[in-house]
Amino acid sequence: MHELSKQFRFEAAHTLTRSIDVEPSRRIHGHSYRAEVSLRGRPDPETGMLVDLGLFSRALAEARDGLDHRFLDEVADLGPATLENLSVWIWRKVEGVCPGLHKVTVYRDSEGDACSYFGPGAKSA
Repeated sequence: MHELSKQFRFEAAHTLTRSIDVEPSRRIHGHSYRAEVSLRGRPDPETGMLVDLGLFSRALAEARDGLDHRFLDEVADLGPATLENLSVWIWRKVEGVCPGLHKVTVYRDSEGDACSYFGPGAKSA
């Protein structure tokens, strides 16, 4: 069993309704994010790869383009711009192209925050 991961970064702004830090969260503010997408499986015996890294890169570039320098409140099908919703949104964007999709993690490194999503059909070890 192998695990193959690739990361991308994006910058985005949003508002958020919260029970603490209410006023700063309601105002438009931005964050720097890092996303990591992990695949699990056995390499194809002919190619020796879980997935062609070119295809993997394209799938992540498309997901990144949907988030980078965007106002996340306006991103279709995202919902409130939480780490939880971002990880699910990225999963949905790449799942059709990334066989063996195992996990999507979204990080806010400046705050030390991270959230991982193991979607339906995620491969276990």
